[in-house]
Amino acid sequence: MVDVDPPPREAAAAPPATPAMKRSASFDRVPEEARRILHRLAGELWGGDVDPAALAVSQLKGAMTNEVFRITWPGGGEGVGEEGDHRKVLVRIYGQGVEVFFDRADETLSPADLRDPEISSLIAKKLREFHDLDMPGPKNVSLWQRLRRWLEEARGRCSAEEARQFSLEKLGDETAMLDIALSGVDQRVGFCHNDLQYGNIMIYEETRQVTLIDYEYASFNPVAFDIANHFCEMSADYHSATPHVLDFTKYPGTDEQRRFVQTYLSSSGENPSDAEVVHLLGLIAKYSLASHIFWGLWGIISGHVNKNIDFEYKEYARQRFDQYWKTKDQTLGSKSN
Repeated sequence: MVDVDPPPREAAAAPPATPAMKRSASFDRVPEEARRILHRLAGELWGGDVDPAALAVSQLKGAMTNEVFRITWPGGGEGVGEEGDHRKVLVRIYGQGVEVFFDRADETLSPADLRDPEISSLIAKKLREFHDLDMPGPKNVSLWQRLRRWLEEARGRCSAEEARQFSLEKLGDETAMLDIALSGVDQRVGFCHNDLQYGNIMIYEETRQVTLIDYEYASFNPVAFDIANHFCEMSADYHSATPHVLDFTKYPGTDEQRRFVQTYLSSSGENPSDAEVVHLLGLIAKYSLASHIFWGLWGIISGHVNKNIDFEYKEYARQRFDQYWKTKDQTLGSKSN
């Protein structure tokens, strides 16, 4: 994916549009700087194998605050055409005020979409595919180290009163307890998104293809943590009048969780046993506790550093921590077979 910030005023002009470009109405919505980068990208990756100017543009649905386009080039070797994997990139364009020009409801998934059985099944399959990615570099679990680092950051930024209100003095022991309780369990580690809320999931309507975007928090982690975090995100509606308010009654019930996990485990052609499904469900329940601490700490830190964004970060953090304390005993008392 090519991420493109709003172009500076002095950005170099893009090459003139070709007839192939003009076939796509979306082309004019790609900034000139992005077009220039795409021309260079095509030339560097594929050289004379494709015409760098013969790109086709289509806008994808599902971006919450950005515009996302699929760019393809025709031509190339056998079996590689406009849809060829080696001739396709996604372009995400950051910027403010996008909603002035486009109807947000037509571009994004909604919280309700996550509960749609068909869409949920597609997400489960895509998440399994994502977790199976063979990414370079160390494959160590990052969750516990990140929680400890964020806790120290939160303590350093909070006043004594804030630290007391958020019970920060207890969270070090809580994190260590979860680490010990979960790290010794038989579980699968994979490349995780770690922020699978509805705004980070796109569905290309023509093919029903799911794409996950925004990898700022991606790292290797237990896959149960990624699924738990996705389930927790079903409690949020970031486009409501009060985007920081969470409704944990919307956390998926047992049947909904089981359908998701069953699809996730079977999507690679396996036939999981009921014991495997129950085991993963138990882990997901426990990792939901880690998710609450994760995003609670994120809320505290963000509340101190993001002064110009209209979001009640600290109230959001309070809700995540409250849910941790509310569900901790019952969750840890359940058995993961």
